[in-house]
Amino acid sequence: MACVCLFVLAVLSVPVHSLGEEYFLFTSFRGNGEDGLHLAVSTDGYHWQALNHDRSFLKPEVGGYKLMRDPCLAEGPDGTFRLVWTCGWTADKGRTVGYAHSKDLIHWSEQKGIAVMQNEPNTRNIWAPEVFYEKARRCWMIFWSSTIPGRYAGTDGTGDDAYNHRFYFTTTADFQSFEPSQLLYDPGFNAIDATLLQAGAKFYLFFKDERKTPLKKNLRYATAAQPEGPFGKPSEPFTRNWVEGPSAIRIKGEYLVYFDHYVQPAYYGAVRSKDLEHWEDCAKEMSFPKGHRHGTVLRIPQSLARRLMAVQ
Repeated sequence: MACVCLFVLAVLSVPVHSLGEEYFLFTSFRGNGEDGLHLAVSTDGYHWQALNHDRSFLKPEVGGYKLMRDPCLAEGPDGTFRLVWTCGWTADKGRTVGYAHSKDLIHWSEQKGIAVMQNEPNTRNIWAPEVFYEKARRCWMIFWSSTIPGRYAGTDGTGDDAYNHRFYFTTTADFQSFEPSQLLYDPGFNAIDATLLQAGAKFYLFFKDERKTPLKKNLRYATAAQPEGPFGKPSEPFTRNWVEGPSAIRIKGEYLVYFDHYVQPAYYGAVRSKDLEHWEDCAKEMSFPKGHRHGTVLRIPQSLARRLMAVQ
């Protein structure tokens, strides 16, 4: 019996005292996204262990580029997990968001591309989509960043390669029919990588200030009373420059906003706050799997965490 117990603990790779604690899951991708969905687990939000020997749980099959970048995962009220991702760099091979769903994160539905921005045929790209369940309306919201050339001419030339992004969204009740894409938020400048966090009665939209001229490339946020806005003025930056891909969660009385510092020295880190106003960098306290890149973080049941950690 002792040998059996030791085997189980080896598979779980977590301390004995942590088995009754909360579990958190982080989605990510490797390289350019050609490998698909990678998952990591943690019991404290600071130390992350790659699952499945850091092999992909789902390889991309849709989109002209066959990539899976920026995977965002959310659980619905029916226990089904919904996954969306960036299919490719530009919209010339289809203005779509990658989509699949699963009950256990091991067995997945057939993948499909969700058509967005069909009412904006000049859309240049569909980047970093996120999926968020709106409890009040009992529907799903998918949002992303796009450049529509000439739409915000006053801020053209502030980013890379003539990109000038704003945030757009659609809603759906069943992932079969979708409302026309519309503007979610214009902070007044080029911005990408938005993510939503509900804190009390407020919804926080964390995002990257994508301006390169003058140099920003840092994280800000805006708040609203509803997930679809309207959102107020953007905050001042609360991270250093050259970070992107925010993911936010509240763990044991503190808010963590993770980020990818993508220039040398490249690393994944986070800032923390108790009040969502005063922030402290805690990157040096974090550990992530090698090559961990922009994804999302969420709570999962202990039973699911243990099944995922047993995948070989």
